[in-house]
Amino acid sequence: MSTEATEQVVRTIAETAIENEKYFGDLDAVVGDGDFGYSLARGFEKLLDGWDDLDRSNPGTFLKRTGMVIASRIGGTSGPIWGTAFIRAGTAAGDAEVGGAQVVAMLRAAIDGIKARGQSDVGDKTLLDALVPMTDRLEAELGRGVSAQEAIRAAAVTARAAADATSDMVAKRGRAAYTGERSRGSVDAGATAVAVIAERISETFKQGAAA
Repeated sequence: MSTEATEQVVRTIAETAIENEKYFGDLDAVVGDGDFGYSLARGFEKLLDGWDDLDRSNPGTFLKRTGMVIASRIGGTSGPIWGTAFIRAGTAAGDAEVGGAQVVAMLRAAIDGIKARGQSDVGDKTLLDALVPMTDRLEAELGRGVSAQEAIRAAAVTARAAADATSDMVAKRGRAAYTGERSRGSVDAGATAVAVIAERISETFKQGAAA
C-alpha cells in the first residue's frame, strides 16, 4: 500500500467509528459503561479535524502520527489501546510502501501492542478476539496467493464470525469483567467494531478506492 492507500484505510476506520457511535455505545452499555462508541467517535473526529496537518512523508510516519492523536484524544481505556495499535503498526511499516506480508506484520505488531497495553489476550472477550482471527485469515489467504481484495474480504468474514462468537464468552477485562457470567450472551463492543471496520474496508477495496 502507498501512503495514499494507507490514508484511505485510516479515513475509512475514522468515518466508520463516527457513523457507528450509537451502535457501538449501545453494545457497550449492555455490560459496560456505554462510553465506547462516544469515546471512539470523538477521538476520530479530532483526527479528521486535523487531517490535513498529519505527516504524510511515508505510511509508517502517517500511522504513528495517527496513533499519537488517537491516544491523546480518545477517552477512557480505548485511547491508549487503539493509539498503541496504530503506533506499533506504523513502526512495523517503516518508511516505504508496504506489501501484503508487511501489512500482516503491522497487524501482528498492533496486536502485540494491544496485548501489552491492555494486559489481555484472545479469550478475554475484547477486540483481540476478532482482530487476531482476522489477521490469521488474512495471512493464510495471502499465503495462498489470492488477490488483496479477496484476502481482505475473507478476513472481514472471519472477523464478523469471531466477533459474533464473543457472545458465548465471559468478559475478563474492562468494566464488563465485573459482571461475570452476566457478560455472557452479548457480543463484545470492541470485537464488533473490528468486524464492522473490516467489512467497510473490504467494501472500500472492492470499489477500488484504496487500490
